[in-house]
Amino acid sequence: MQQLIKNYQKNCFLRKSFNNLAQKTFGLQFETWYRNGFWRDCYIPYSIIQNESIIANVSVNVINMSWNGNRKHFIQLGTVMTEENYRHQGLIRRIMEEIEKDYSHIDGIYLFANDSVLDFYPKFGFSMASEFQCSKQIFTADEGTMLPVLMNNKRSWDLLENAIKCSAPQGCFEMYGNSELIMFYITGFMQNNVYYDKFLNAYAIAEIIDEQLFLYAIFAPCKIALDSIIHAFGNKIKKVLLGFTPECRTGYTITPLKEADTTLFIKGSGFPDFEREQLMFPPLTHA
Repeated sequence: MQQLIKNYQKNCFLRKSFNNLAQKTFGLQFETWYRNGFWRDCYIPYSIIQNESIIANVSVNVINMSWNGNRKHFIQLGTVMTEENYRHQGLIRRIMEEIEKDYSHIDGIYLFANDSVLDFYPKFGFSMASEFQCSKQIFTADEGTMLPVLMNNKRSWDLLENAIKCSAPQGCFEMYGNSELIMFYITGFMQNNVYYDKFLNAYAIAEIIDEQLFLYAIFAPCKIALDSIIHAFGNKIKKVLLGFTPECRTGYTITPLKEADTTLFIKGSGFPDFEREQLMFPPLTHA
């Protein structure tokens, strides 16, 4: 007999079954995140269980965004997966209908789909949407004051998470109230992407490839001039690409963002100006 269950992550047996399916489908596992104490209340699996095993899932991610100072309450759908022997049986539709019933009060729903299922989500009322990324050339003689912080211990994690929770908005469209999702990245494959500048009292999540700086996020107790953060990475940086939408885009080149095998779908009343304002969902909010 099949049963729809949700928010069961504290059940070690069900969590193991969920992890097994996620590993098989995406090569992902959530156990380390859970054991490190960061899988809390904002990531909610909705699953079909049969014979004590998870056979299908859609996870809800509670994503509250500050949009030009206004608060929007979204959910992002992710970890959409079905055990191979149970596909094409309407299980994902059943889960999606349950989620929409539970979250009928929010401003909108969005998700990132791979190119093999682009015809699937419009059946649920979703529409494709474009994102836009800001970039610019950099010329500075400054020496770098941003120093790497290795995120491989609880003390470092706690300091960063506190900085995230206490950070002032640094962009015009950014997530608040969900540090646990960011910590999924930081305690996983982005342990080497955290920097701190003691003079600015600011953390930056970034990646440097050759002379390009990919700046994903800034966390600081007060608003900091974006150029100050960028220049703090030093004179070897010749170009910056932002992983968020800055409040002031003067001097930036704005281009459509198209990631390989990834398409944004949106639904709800909370997105009327998303494309017109040329926004992007920060990569650290993807789930």
